Amino acid sequence: MHGVGSEGESAFTFEGTWREYAPIAFTNLLLTIVTLGIYRFWATARTRRYLWSRSRFVDENLEWTGTGKELFFGFLLVVLLVIAPFFILSQVAQALLIRGQSVLGGIVSAMAVLAIYYLGGVARFRAIRYRLSRTRWRGIRGGTDNQGFAYGLSYMWKTFVGTIVFGLMIPWSMTRLWNERWRAMSFGPFPFEADAAWQPVFKRFLLFYLAPLLGFIGMAVVLATGALAGYGMGGDAGAKVGMGLTIVALVLFFYLGLGLIAVAFYAKFYREAVGSTRWRELQFSFEASTGDWVKLLLGDIALVILTLGIGIIFLSYRHWKFFMVHMEASGEILLDELTQSTTRTATHGEGLLDAFDIGAI
Repeated sequence: MHGVGSEGESAFTFEGTWREYAPIAFTNLLLTIVTLGIYRFWATARTRRYLWSRSRFVDENLEWTGTGKELFFGFLLVVLLVIAPFFILSQVAQALLIRGQSVLGGIVSAMAVLAIYYLGGVARFRAIRYRLSRTRWRGIRGGTDNQGFAYGLSYMWKTFVGTIVFGLMIPWSMTRLWNERWRAMSFGPFPFEADAAWQPVFKRFLLFYLAPLLGFIGMAVVLATGALAGYGMGGDAGAKVGMGLTIVALVLFFYLGLGLIAVAFYAKFYREAVGSTRWRELQFSFEASTGDWVKLLLGDIALVILTLGIGIIFLSYRHWKFFMVHMEASGEILLDELTQSTTRTATHGEGLLDAFDIGAI
């Protein structure tokens, strides 16, 4: 038995530095450019090997065993089995519409869109499955025998239900899907458990939901006030200036204010979701506050702008470090009971997730 999170010690530790990572990042960038993007699969694997090797959980560092070849062939498989058929269906639908068969063309188009929507859910599930199967801790890996096809259907209907009532059930669908994904996963011989609830995050979602409506009402009031104030100071010209400044202020509010509210919602969601996830006797938590997320995002923006875009190669490092620094766990690990996972190991990488461009490090 091994105690975790006791005596103020963090269960998760990141030991890497950006100076140590820089040669890897710049080499990856150069080789990706030279190979016209093909090397990016090997670049991803190389980045993960470094980040995992510098990430310590309790008393031992993680290990990434995935390869660029797996990611590359996974992507090729998706191109052949998903993207090519979707392109063909789209062309068939357009041909039918041109010939005046609008009903049949609409049906084919709808089938193509639904297929992509379904595969988006499958992609999210299989990406976690692949990453767990390639992550080692004390020589033990994770995974699942679930292929994710049923999850794809669940993703479709739960997301649909989340949006039909004017989008008010989105927190419900997000938490339910989180629970479903992680309950299907395991690490070593033990499955994960998750029971995230939507109620704790609903207030922040409602604030984000109502903010545009309140903003439009406020816009009318502020525009009138600004125009009157400007008119009182400078007549018609002053009214125009007042309205112009008011519009600028409102645009900034919608871009910055709504963005901040959205960040606050997601910060609360991840605290609830991760805090509801368990592995045997181990309880996880994610301690990042809204302020922490804002600092991360502003740092990303500043890094990219000040380096004229080159700094984007360090975002994976920054995001993984953020994840590790704010992850926590408490409880007991029964080391004597830890055995290797018996789940099947995926033979290829995250082709679907990469194709839909919804991946994360």
